[in-house]
Amino acid sequence: MTHTFDAQSYTDLLIRYQPKPIVTESENDRAIALAQELEHRSLRTPEEEVFLELLITLIEKFEAENYPISTGTSSSILHHLLDAKGLDETGLIPILGTETAVSEILTHQRPIQLDEARKLAQFFHVELDLFLDLS
Repeated sequence: MTHTFDAQSYTDLLIRYQPKPIVTESENDRAIALAQELEHRSLRTPEEEVFLELLITLIEKFEAENYPISTGTSSSILHHLLDAKGLDETGLIPILGTETAVSEILTHQRPIQLDEARKLAQFFHVELDLFLDLS
């Protein structure tokens, strides 16, 4: 059964939650909680999908304005991801092949090569571009 978009159902969602640009932490917290609730529903309606997309857009806008992420080098991003996973440098040896490769990359002695970036992106479940220093 194909469910088509129901404008009235979507309007009801908009009236119920009254989304607007997020300006405070508490508004952001409420929007995140609602987005998480919608994300964890096993069967979302097309209207809920569109509403969830709107919420995520509002959350991302607020967070980009209030918590800008400075772009770092691929090496600094790799350090951050290691910390976030609770790993030390040795955790990268199976991915990058040698202790020397790990050391050279983490100490900015050489850039991450494309094949290494692919392996790191897969391991950390992030975008490949994070590991490529495009100067």
